[in-house]
Amino acid sequence: MSIDQNIFFTSEDDLVRIDKLLNKKFETSSRTYFQYLIENSFVLVNGKAVKKSFIPKIDDEIEVFFKALPNTDLKPQKMDFDILFEDEHIIAINKPAGLVVHPGAGNWENTFVNGLLYHCKDLIPVKDDIRPGIVHRLDKDTSGVLLAAKTNKAHQNLIEQFKLRKVIKKYLAVAFGNVENQTIDSPIKRDKIFRKKMSVDFDGKNASTQILTIDRKDDLSLVLAMPKTGRTHQIRVHLKSINSPILGDCVYGTESVNKKYRAKRQFLHALSLELLHPIDNKPLKIEAPMAEDLKKFIEKFFEKKVFVP
Repeated sequence: MSIDQNIFFTSEDDLVRIDKLLNKKFETSSRTYFQYLIENSFVLVNGKAVKKSFIPKIDDEIEVFFKALPNTDLKPQKMDFDILFEDEHIIAINKPAGLVVHPGAGNWENTFVNGLLYHCKDLIPVKDDIRPGIVHRLDKDTSGVLLAAKTNKAHQNLIEQFKLRKVIKKYLAVAFGNVENQTIDSPIKRDKIFRKKMSVDFDGKNASTQILTIDRKDDLSLVLAMPKTGRTHQIRVHLKSINSPILGDCVYGTESVNKKYRAKRQFLHALSLELLHPIDNKPLKIEAPMAEDLKKFIEKFFEKKVFVP
């Protein structure tokens, strides 16, 4: 079971029951929904299950695992996937920017999972599981290689490979500023003030990203980012931490710079995944062509128009 959201309780929320607090923080979901999560131990405070009447204290850490209600069926929906690789065990697509990976509170349809359920007729979700087949995630506005499992055996193997950091991940990004080759080793945790954001915090979880600069032009850098760990928003947060946010990033970037270059979404592309096939154990490399908007931008602003990982 993976964490969908972390909240750090602050003084502004003093003396509020946990079901009311969560309803306040996630307005798209009802208080009844959060009571269901709490009653089924899908909400933990400092790692422990609590009752819905529990009142958090300052600095408590609340973990929320969004699950489907018993009467919430995941709806298979037909989608035109750009399939990069597929066999009877796994599928990899070139995810377009704007596609949400899996359903969640207030967003139960038109996600990759909905399309996956339609495409893979034999993929049957486990009760209350809103992430069937999912082994890793890409942010909504990130394009590129997205891998999923079609069988339980493949799912377990891939989860283990990601967990043990055996999967080599390469991302292409356009960053603001003059970025030097480096490895960023900075712990990450959820921001205590802006809860939808992550931030570098030395009380956070270990996070490491290798950055290689491919080309530079004026105040922009074309970089290859290779995350060794898999923290939420890791590449975006790490580049922000060296004052070189990803162009077009509306959360960690600079609005004036995004407007200057007319970047309508974060220019971050999951270029490739290298792993072992979960069944035959043979090396497998899956690459995704760049999204058209990113490709055109790179061709316009950089000298190195062709990049092969």
